[in-house]
Amino acid sequence: MKKKRLVRVAVALAVIGLYLGIATKVEQLRTATPLPNAASAETRSMPSLSLDKARLIDDVRTLSSAEFAGRKTGTEGSRKAQSFVRARFTSLGLRSFGSDYAQHFSFTHHSIKGLLLPGRRYKTEYPAATNLVGYLPGVLRPERFIVISAHYDHLGIKNGKLYPGADDNASGVAAMLAIGAWFSSNPPQHSVVFAAFDSEEEGLQGAKAFMAALPFPRAQLALNLNMDMLSHNDKNEIFVAGTRYSPALRPLLAQVALRSTVNIRLGHDRPQWMTGAVEDWTHASDQGPFRDAGVPFLYVGVADHPDYHAPGDTFVHINQAFFGNVAQMLIDLASQLDQQLDTALPP
Repeated sequence: MKKKRLVRVAVALAVIGLYLGIATKVEQLRTATPLPNAASAETRSMPSLSLDKARLIDDVRTLSSAEFAGRKTGTEGSRKAQSFVRARFTSLGLRSFGSDYAQHFSFTHHSIKGLLLPGRRYKTEYPAATNLVGYLPGVLRPERFIVISAHYDHLGIKNGKLYPGADDNASGVAAMLAIGAWFSSNPPQHSVVFAAFDSEEEGLQGAKAFMAALPFPRAQLALNLNMDMLSHNDKNEIFVAGTRYSPALRPLLAQVALRSTVNIRLGHDRPQWMTGAVEDWTHASDQGPFRDAGVPFLYVGVADHPDYHAPGDTFVHINQAFFGNVAQMLIDLASQLDQQLDTALPP
């Protein structure tokens, strides 16, 4: 009897393994072909959208410099990053929902590794985390809000080693500021919120705090565009997740892709029981709390690379030309989301 049970277990494991292997291959094939795009810079038909590429690149250089010490929540490096973002929000003319852009919150982080590894804390208190939130009012539909977000925190200094977080996520913050510059000169139809979230690395805490204390009625929140890791890819490809939940946004993305030289791949938004080894990124970054609240989202980011969550995530390792093209595409995407929001996602 024992032998028969072992045989049944072995057969069941083999079937599961076969299924996961097939699911992985099917999902890889499904996401293998990018949306049709401009073949080269010469054939690109993107409208003239203002991008200060020098400022874009310099923002990543600054935020990932040693002066900011990896921007870990609650550290002096984090406070310097907050000052940097606050100054940029002011220069862009963003309004605040209160007396300041800062939205403070606290939380307790529990680490499973703290239970397993000596010298690691299981419980850490973060009494002074800070989101920075500003907005531009819509000129036609100010009552509907699009939230454009990127987390500014990273891992700080661990065991004497600096984790600069150039791609993760100085790149996302820089792109968010570039989009803010565009809308500052081209007032949006809908109100656009720019949210620099803290404590993403500690479990999406900044996005959770924002959703728990929205500065406007929940019914007025139409969409989240979240950006995390945009600048480190050698294949000229960027992933966009979220169209599985909001398929009406796919045609809009297709239009944007036709005006860009970047290979835009849709995926990473299906549960892993359907996709095998292909990861579901629905809750991998700050779009997660928006999705949990039923808010449509688009998440934009590159695939993991060898420098992900490593000391090698430095400014010199970003792909500057690629990042510039991604930022240009994101300005176009944000502009189209604003212009087509009421058609794609009716109130």
